[in-house]
Amino acid sequence: MPWGEIRTLALSFFGRALVRKGVMTVVAVFFVLQFYFVRELLAAELLFGLGFVVLLVAAALSYLVGSGGERGLEFAEIGVRLIRDSPRRGLSNLEINKKPFRLAGKIVSLDN
Repeated sequence: MPWGEIRTLALSFFGRALVRKGVMTVVAVFFVLQFYFVRELLAAELLFGLGFVVLLVAAALSYLVGSGGERGLEFAEIGVRLIRDSPRRGLSNLEINKKPFRLAGKIVSLDN
């Protein structure tokens, strides 16, 4: 079918007022629905994006809390080692200096 015949057939079909009005209504409804669906899809995409941002922030906070806890445990371990070793160092200093413990005779037992 050549283009001229297709054009003539289309003009004769769409030339009627009732058909033209119906086709224009269907096309208008189609475009309105397309705009509506596009808006809905954009809204859904924004909501999913916000959800992923919330999950990202929650994951980042949990990572920071975990790494901070590990760092705190390292500092606590250093402090415990320092506290654990200080009486040993003090006792070894007493033994090395061979100084008598001055208050040894003044300590009174509470069992009396």
